Amino acid sequence: MKKMGEMLLRTSAFEEIVMGNTALVRAMVETGTRVITSYPGSPTPEIATAIQSIDHDTRPFYFEFSTNEKVATEVAFGAAINGHLSTVFFKSVGLNVAADTFVQLSLLNIVGGMVIVLGDDPGANSSQNEQDNRHYAYLSYTPLFEPANPAEVYNYYKEAAALSKKMAKVVILRLTTHVCHAKEKVSFDAYQPQQPENRADFDINNGPYIPLVSAVYPMKLKALQQLVEIENWVDERNLHSHIDNKSSRGVITSGLVHLSLLEALHDSPKKPDILKLALVYPIPKKTILEFLQSHDEVKILEELDDTLERSIKALAYDHNLTTRITGKNNLDDWIGEYSPDKIRCMLHVNWPDMVPAKTPVTKQKGIQVAIPDRPAQMCPGCGHRSAFHAIGKALGKNEITVADIGCHTLGFQEPYNIGQIMLCMGASTSIAAGLSLFNTERKVIAFLGDSTFFHAGLPGIINGVFNKHNITLIIMENGTTAMTGHQDHPASGKNFNETAEKIPIRSLLEGMGVETILETDTYKQAELQDLIKQAMDDTNFSVVIARHPCMLLFAKKQRKAKGYKGYAANQVHIDQKVCERIYSCIETFACPSFIRNENGTISVNKELCIGDGSCMQTCPTKAIVR
Repeated sequence: MKKMGEMLLRTSAFEEIVMGNTALVRAMVETGTRVITSYPGSPTPEIATAIQSIDHDTRPFYFEFSTNEKVATEVAFGAAINGHLSTVFFKSVGLNVAADTFVQLSLLNIVGGMVIVLGDDPGANSSQNEQDNRHYAYLSYTPLFEPANPAEVYNYYKEAAALSKKMAKVVILRLTTHVCHAKEKVSFDAYQPQQPENRADFDINNGPYIPLVSAVYPMKLKALQQLVEIENWVDERNLHSHIDNKSSRGVITSGLVHLSLLEALHDSPKKPDILKLALVYPIPKKTILEFLQSHDEVKILEELDDTLERSIKALAYDHNLTTRITGKNNLDDWIGEYSPDKIRCMLHVNWPDMVPAKTPVTKQKGIQVAIPDRPAQMCPGCGHRSAFHAIGKALGKNEITVADIGCHTLGFQEPYNIGQIMLCMGASTSIAAGLSLFNTERKVIAFLGDSTFFHAGLPGIINGVFNKHNITLIIMENGTTAMTGHQDHPASGKNFNETAEKIPIRSLLEGMGVETILETDTYKQAELQDLIKQAMDDTNFSVVIARHPCMLLFAKKQRKAKGYKGYAANQVHIDQKVCERIYSCIETFACPSFIRNENGTISVNKELCIGDGSCMQTCPTKAIVR
């Protein structure tokens, strides 16, 4: 970590193999970005990891994890209209949370400059959907750059920052999962540290900053006029690239899809010309028209939705072009990531003479083994597992359980089957409230993580108390934002930069008027089971706080404190003389440390067991022992 931090502040030009997320931070340093905010969400947390590698005393900018994406956007905006170049970053669905603020930004004069870094997720690698956030650019008149690799992440951020400052306008840098996580050698420019200066440049004469009736139309007109200027500015800087293969056929694409296209065409006997766009909104009309006019057929390749295709076809229609333009062939082309194999199949449909149906594959020697599906699972020792084991015993067969976003979402899987509905962060309490209306037959139980409690859970809880909804809320408190890499939240006792006063969940609940608040450690399974039953018997809005620290983080801290070589977990094993092969350890508790052997015996995987002992109380015969 220390070496990474030193690299990110190196003053001389250099080359280094880095992730896209790391290259982004170096670009932030070089451009003099002063304020950076975020809410953690894959594929962007490694941006914060790179920031954390820079010693706090030498860090040339301020960074915070805000309580949610909307707040993070507003903090960055406030700094930007005070004259500081600012950036906010978050994952794809985070823009939904920030949208109410975000859609106004292009109307405003952002004097310091502001870049929004999106971590979009084609393939839904770590998200609940594949939403294409390019639509937000169209919706809000916000220019959008789309890099293909770490080098372009670095360069495009610098271009986006320069454009934002020049136009006093927010700019989007849209990354995707594999662009964030890819590694390559990047050439970095020299960095000249500047003396940080305090400033308060906010001036109402730079506005208006209140987009109400009389101001809205002039503000919108200005935003539309800026798009034309931005289109020309990007053309002048030669950011779009063109591969000339002397073909009458061409492909227009952008981002990571460009690299997949090059790989898909590697063995093709003939190759089309390729136009790779750096800016996908507003589309560079002049560049695209010249490409269309010089080709008989053009294929548009873009992951997810057909935003480029529709815009380019409309452009061609307006200019009476006869170029044959094709995009998506079938519904499968709207789904998932565009791997080289997928692109090869798509091109073959349109140009079978150019792209063969199959590429010869060298057969591998040896036995081919089918790899079984591996479902996502909670970590060994996870307090959520103990909680679900106890909660499952407290529930009957008729309750309705509502899940939320977090590690505890995995409770919907076998063998727990807890959490039958899920939408987005903080929605569980309000959904449960709706399910409780006119419902005298089935008790409704909602689940909420402690980080999500602060992120988006508070309004639903207030509504539940205020409107006297008869539901039970179980807050799964593990002391961290575990799912995205153990970032701190307001109840953890520190923020990104320093220690901070804890904001206790119980105190907030009491302040909101919750009268029934029960709490225990999830490892106390019998006690938790009794508390769940008590809460469900209450006809008012009731809360159970099921608490246990994230054991992945706890074990990591233990190893670090005791030294990795000196640390030894007090693991469990199976007393085969006592074991009656009831299999509750596997079939109802389901810790992945347990192995059912071919002869029917149970053993413990020493590589996985962390020695927490939460499993011992689940065995009816007490066969699990230290």
